[in-house]
Amino acid sequence: MLRQMDSRKLALLCRKLAENKKAEEIVILDLRELSTVTDYFVIASGTSEPHLRAIVDEITDKLRDDYHLRPKAIDGTLRAAWVVLDYFDVIVHVMRGDVRDRYDLETLWGDAPRVKTRKIKARSQVSG
Repeated sequence: MLRQMDSRKLALLCRKLAENKKAEEIVILDLRELSTVTDYFVIASGTSEPHLRAIVDEITDKLRDDYHLRPKAIDGTLRAAWVVLDYFDVIVHVMRGDVRDRYDLETLWGDAPRVKTRKIKARSQVSG
């Protein structure tokens, strides 16, 4: 049990769990210098209500079962196409693409640096 997981590791883990369910356009914003509310936003898109549910369930179930972490609050609904999971130092936003475009958190928090994650090059880029 990782009781004292640091906020960056938690944000990266939330990203990985969202990726497990094929979430799209996952972004981690580092808010440590900009906000006293939280350290990181993880923003991920889903394509439909069932897809959003799968992403939210993957994150909440794995963090609860594997790390004994529960969100201090869950806000929004699948029907509204925006669910917010508040893990205090990390707030996860799971949104349908059109809702994400409308609220545009990345621009609203445009001063926040994006956390870079290592990506494996796609096979198509290797061919020359």
